[in-house]
Amino acid sequence: MLGATLPRAGAAQGGLGEQPALEEAAWEFALVTERAGFDALEADWNDLFQRAGRGTQVFQTFNWNWHWCNHYLDSGSQESGATSLAVVTGRRAGRLVMVWPLVRQRTAGMTQLSWMGEPVSQYGDVLVEDSADALPRMREAWTLITSQLAPDLVRLSKVRDDAAVAPLLAELGALATLRLEAPYLDLASAKDFAEYEQRYSARSRRNRRRLVRRFADRGKMAFSRYESGAEARRLATIGVGLKRSWLKQRGLVSSALSDLRMDRFFADVAEGAIRPAGCQVSVLMSNDEAAAIEITLRCKDRTVMHIIVFDLKYGGAGVLLLEKTISQTCGNGCRIFDLLAPADSYKLDWADAVTGVSDWALPLSLKGRAFAHLYFGFARPALKGMVAALPMSLRRFLANQFAP
Repeated sequence: MLGATLPRAGAAQGGLGEQPALEEAAWEFALVTERAGFDALEADWNDLFQRAGRGTQVFQTFNWNWHWCNHYLDSGSQESGATSLAVVTGRRAGRLVMVWPLVRQRTAGMTQLSWMGEPVSQYGDVLVEDSADALPRMREAWTLITSQLAPDLVRLSKVRDDAAVAPLLAELGALATLRLEAPYLDLASAKDFAEYEQRYSARSRRNRRRLVRRFADRGKMAFSRYESGAEARRLATIGVGLKRSWLKQRGLVSSALSDLRMDRFFADVAEGAIRPAGCQVSVLMSNDEAAAIEITLRCKDRTVMHIIVFDLKYGGAGVLLLEKTISQTCGNGCRIFDLLAPADSYKLDWADAVTGVSDWALPLSLKGRAFAHLYFGFARPALKGMVAALPMSLRRFLANQFAP
């Protein structure tokens, strides 16, 4: 574990035998690059999250990232493209007050930094105590990042507009490479689901009741939710597989879903046998067959819908499952039901509002600037346009070639 100490500007210095007050103590920053160093942070990281973490930072919990390390961290590998840790920590009077969870990769002849947790994490942020000097201290952490890691390019994806790191990225002049919206439901605005659903039109409520009747006509219908255990593990694996099949049918390719590490990651997180991450797996059954599966995460006042998918032969099952999970979430202390980005039409049908989410790039060398200009400015938009113009039959063929 490499370390560096950057004293807080203007910090009060105690005399002999004195301890400076916590709010006046100097900050000490360190860079964690080894798995053992990450594991050693567990108790302090959990304590920091308990004090300062937000529901939107569900993907910055220690347990979530511990599972990520088990499946996505290339420990000790020096190969091109290997992923290694680059976690910046900040302490004040010995207490952990900041975690900037990053990883480092050497690809295309460049050193690139990105959020720890990709591709399974859906929001990226710095976990930091809410204090008047949080932004200045993040500036100092950024100085440590640029000086000790010397990245050519920093790519920070899926940053919410209200993220702790958002003001710093604006100050640094980061390049927005993608702009999306994350829809959400304000469950705190109603005492229960019966009251909450009155905001939807009478027509939409009738349509969902009609779906229930049609679905029930096909056979026995049952809803279950699992917070841990072997059945949660089994259903999560089925759900990821169904999502992969769903994308293939539409001629879409997801590099994240094409990687079987995602199956194993969600299986472990859903089972929750060790270091539970707040995962819940819901299923709508039809005649003892999974018609729709949803994987959600609960963190403080927020439930996040990570994956929802239905078997293609059960049209409408996804709508019914989502309604059921929302109704069960209402009134149990959860204030927000977060549907995540992008703002698909079916999500907007349910949502009360949206929050902006952006991908950011910070090129820090000539190579990094050239790559950002060529890739984000020309290559990626051209490739997306080319794929969108292909006939569906060809898109499905290509999607099948990338499927595991």
